[in-house]
Amino acid sequence: MKPNIPKGTRDFLPEEMAKRTYLFETIKHVFRLYGYLPVETTSIENIDTLMGKYGEEGDRLIFKILNSGDILADLKDKDINTLTGKELSRLISEKALRYDLTVPFARFVAMNRNELTFPFKRYQIQPVWRADRPQKGRYREFYQCDADVIGSTSLLNEVELIKMIDDVFVKLKIPVIIKINHRKLLMAIAENAGILSNFTEVITSIDKIEKNGYSAVKEELISKGFTDIQIFNLFNLFTVGGDSFDEQIAQASLQIPNNNLKLEGIRELELIAEGLKHSRISNTTSFDVKLARGLNYYTGTIIEVKVDSTKCKSQFNNSIAGGGRYDNLTDLFGLPGVSGVGISFGADRIYDVLKELNLFPAGLSVCTQVMFINFGKEREKKCLEWIDALHKAGISAELYPDNVKFKKQMGYADAKKVAFVVFAGDDEVAKNAVKIKNMVSGEENEIKDNQITDYFLK
Repeated sequence: MKPNIPKGTRDFLPEEMAKRTYLFETIKHVFRLYGYLPVETTSIENIDTLMGKYGEEGDRLIFKILNSGDILADLKDKDINTLTGKELSRLISEKALRYDLTVPFARFVAMNRNELTFPFKRYQIQPVWRADRPQKGRYREFYQCDADVIGSTSLLNEVELIKMIDDVFVKLKIPVIIKINHRKLLMAIAENAGILSNFTEVITSIDKIEKNGYSAVKEELISKGFTDIQIFNLFNLFTVGGDSFDEQIAQASLQIPNNNLKLEGIRELELIAEGLKHSRISNTTSFDVKLARGLNYYTGTIIEVKVDSTKCKSQFNNSIAGGGRYDNLTDLFGLPGVSGVGISFGADRIYDVLKELNLFPAGLSVCTQVMFINFGKEREKKCLEWIDALHKAGISAELYPDNVKFKKQMGYADAKKVAFVVFAGDDEVAKNAVKIKNMVSGEENEIKDNQITDYFLK
């Protein structure tokens, strides 16, 4: 049988791993600069932890894990016709792979509340899984890089997280647009259209406008039972003018009818805009009144990041980062009254953009700096001593393991992009010397063998 892997998953070669490590370390460096601490959560969660947190469509994308044992034998002892769907589902599966990092983090906080100092600032870089249809930029297994603050309602947290997004993409040299909205504005619009009681269904559809267009979303809303006049009143408030973030918020304030939800949302966005003025944001920030983000748990500010195609030649249209405020998520795990806000970088999508735009620094895949040619058993011991000294000096080095043809050893060094090759043949040994070849320039130097470490340190 020809070996293969499931659709929507990927293996990574050493060169790709070097690039991914660069990406993770860049993001991690920014997280640490702002005082965030690392945590990890289990890959497998109880299914009740995950279900009902992501909306109806999100729930369908959760990877469920079959219970062990003979499931059919267990079912024989029960009258299937008397079981509810939830009871039947539990007989088949009680656990699932995590869908994102935020819900497991809320569970983690509730379980470890006595060990944490609030406000608690954490970062987490781990894989998640979604039973999605694989396509460009959309995988079934992928990494998220999250940063969250929990236990504080201060809008300075939103300002800080937006600044962190900006810092990461400046370091990666990817021009982006940071889109910002507020769930309370969407709720105010839904209230004006007379459909606030169906807000969760509305959000799920609105989230598809940019991808599928207004016509397709209108058809979906009609299929859910909404009237033409309700949909018109909804869509009518989704066009906001203004060149700057401040102007756009001001226009939204004039355009959206007054109610308490609207006033609260506008006030918070104005405070965030004021904070961003003093944070020296390099990338574009933009208010997008139709930005919804379909996850159920958002209650306040919502953020989404896309590549700014006006400043580069990227064809990548999917979001590459996002986040928002969630006020009630830990309530579900027995810890009420603890607000949180967080961001998440889609590492695999960002990797694809960096690759498309050729933005990875050169030389990332270089692992071995110095390789010693193997001239046989008599020379191996001395080479191992030199290599040990180089390792203690922090210089990566290796000895080719087999005494094979010189051409094969040099081919190995060339394929691995080794920077320097060291020769200790008969001529060199007779002079207590070694010859060093620079594999980039081709330059060769002969030095005394007791000067090897100093040579490479310089």
